[in-house]
Amino acid sequence: MIETILASSVDGLLLGFVYGLAAMGLALIWGVMNVINLAHGPIIALGMFGVYYAFTGLGIHPYLALPLVALVGLVFGVVIYGVAVHRVLNAPHLSTLLATFAVNMVIIGIATAAFTTTPRNVDFSLGSLSLGRTTILWSRVAAALATVLVTALLYLFLYRTRPGKHIRAVTDNRAAAELMGIASYRTLALSFGLGTMLAAVAGGLIATLFPVNILSGGGYELKSFVISVLGGLGNPLGALIGGLILGMLEGIIPVFMPPTWVPVFEFGLFVVILLVRPTGLLGVKR
Repeated sequence: MIETILASSVDGLLLGFVYGLAAMGLALIWGVMNVINLAHGPIIALGMFGVYYAFTGLGIHPYLALPLVALVGLVFGVVIYGVAVHRVLNAPHLSTLLATFAVNMVIIGIATAAFTTTPRNVDFSLGSLSLGRTTILWSRVAAALATVLVTALLYLFLYRTRPGKHIRAVTDNRAAAELMGIASYRTLALSFGLGTMLAAVAGGLIATLFPVNILSGGGYELKSFVISVLGGLGNPLGALIGGLILGMLEGIIPVFMPPTWVPVFEFGLFVVILLVRPTGLLGVKR
């Protein structure tokens, strides 16, 4: 039993890194501009298909396709911000929800017509490592390492570059940042682009682990909400920690009960966190 729990915990923990990366994009957008991006799931799905078609159509290794997916995700996010979000940014919160939900429906409609809902699979393997009765898939290790690398690059960007410092300044006080000469429009567009990029990269990593279709992103969007609330909305680091916690739960719970109970515990935890500590585990109480 102990070996089974250990194997499941390791497997879930590695998967939790990718969950955390997906939630990081949602948390970043919320933290900078107080916008809940309801197009998050379809963007994750587009990242999945980006890696799939780069691998099957162009023969590009899935991991080498990730920088291309990241670049396209960044540009796509900036476009979404300019077209759908900026004009309603200062309107009531329901306006931004409706705007991103409209983007959600447009992406799903077009992508379903283009790709159908047939599952796709990135058919490659990095092998596995056996430690006693514990088997670790190298693809999950690679996905976890890629997440750590992306997180480190995001940290360096936010804390060591001028555009990153502008993002943090706008997050703290947009009006004061504008008075200091920071162009808030470009900064907010970049922030939305970065959040979209993180979601797309997470989708690309997920495509290396599981079969995907255009509707797959919806499930990961729900997980991202749970993780973001768990770690603290607006806190990218908290999102990563929340992802690890959720991954551990998904690994351990099926050892003791049917996997169908996993969503019950996940969303039960979501409700408990909202009731007990709405700011999340790493959020700041106000």
